[in-house]
Amino acid sequence: MKRPHLPSDHAKGVLHDITWTAGPVALVIAIVVGLVYWLVDPAPPKTITMSAGQPDSSFYVISQEYAKLLARNGITLKVLPSDGSVQNLERLLDPKQHVDLALVQGGIATKEQASSLMSLGSVSYVPLVVFYRGKGLTLLSQLEGKRIAIGREGSGTRTLSLKLLEANGIYPGGDTPLLPTDGLQAATQLVSNEADAVFLSGDSATRALMLRLLRVPGISVMDFKEARAYTRLFPYLDEIELPPGVLDLGRRIPPETVHLISPTVELIARPTLHPALSDLLIEAAQEVHGAAGLLQRSGQFPSAVAHEFPISEDASRYYRSGKSFLYRMLPFWLANIADRALVLLLPVAVLIFPALRLVPALYRWRVRSRIYRYYGALIAVERSAMRVANEDERRALLVELDYIEESLDTLKLPLAHADALYVLREHVSFVRARLTEAPRRDKSMAWTSTT
Repeated sequence: MKRPHLPSDHAKGVLHDITWTAGPVALVIAIVVGLVYWLVDPAPPKTITMSAGQPDSSFYVISQEYAKLLARNGITLKVLPSDGSVQNLERLLDPKQHVDLALVQGGIATKEQASSLMSLGSVSYVPLVVFYRGKGLTLLSQLEGKRIAIGREGSGTRTLSLKLLEANGIYPGGDTPLLPTDGLQAATQLVSNEADAVFLSGDSATRALMLRLLRVPGISVMDFKEARAYTRLFPYLDEIELPPGVLDLGRRIPPETVHLISPTVELIARPTLHPALSDLLIEAAQEVHGAAGLLQRSGQFPSAVAHEFPISEDASRYYRSGKSFLYRMLPFWLANIADRALVLLLPVAVLIFPALRLVPALYRWRVRSRIYRYYGALIAVERSAMRVANEDERRALLVELDYIEESLDTLKLPLAHADALYVLREHVSFVRARLTEAPRRDKSMAWTSTT
């Protein structure tokens, strides 16, 4: 006799049902949370690379200061020497270089180059100071035909000098000799009459060197009377002043206000820089560049005013409201973990709230499906009962019902679903009654027909 097909897991406990119902949902949530945690908001790297300048340059010294400040929060900053702003920009634009940030002087990048990077803010002025032999020069065009030291190849000073000279009608290869020297070498050429004018900027335009040149008879500093026009034509330039006596109060050097034009140095990074590192770098820049100096007021730098490169959203937020509450109250590593955990709240909430409604429904379906599968066997018995041809077939069906009832005795259901079990037992009894009443009904019909 073939027994009816019944559920094989009818004796499994409630914990088993919960595990198989909630387990897959929990697994999906865990996978999504993991993907969000590592892909959408990954942890900041422990090591980043910065392209600086020549080992004896201010850019290199500043980068070393950044490295010390970042080390306090467990971040290692690798500082790479370079030829200056031009090479720094090239490294940032070259993905093979693996450089994350650099100091770049304004006036170096094209619009296309600037659009692919982001600025964390301006950190200092690098004024262009022009010394020349003679007196009374106020226009760069007046240097035509003279020997001009415009900076070494690859330097930001040379790049800026060429742009300004070209705006005044002086081009490389023309009648004006352009010498590839800067700093002390260029100043020596000017003093020894090997050059008629020198363009000094950044590390070349030190206070000591400017004082030495201004003390030499016959050498003057150019006063850019048209400084405002330059700032309109070249948006990355600012107009700044050397007040009387700022270089030497006792000797009142310079004797009159000197108008200068100056690009700014910006802290430039790739767009992939982690937001947490952006905050740390700006915080370090505040310590390094925030003090008053020869050309700036206290707290003037770093500044959210970016000239060539778009200011990053993270930098804008930092300049607007400072560090977030978590980073103010907790150590960097702990604040980073907490900050990333907050990022998970939205996707987790989106998943958990529907799951809270889905899991109970799945659980009810799983528990009741065990009952429903008994109904498949019970309906088969009832349909067979309608086609019983003899007593042996009827007894076989009653044995099948006995087997179903025995199986129900071992069925484990939560108390909340016990009603379905008792309803099923009533239906088994109903089918059994039909099977047992059928012989009596047949005998009664036979007796009636004989009478």
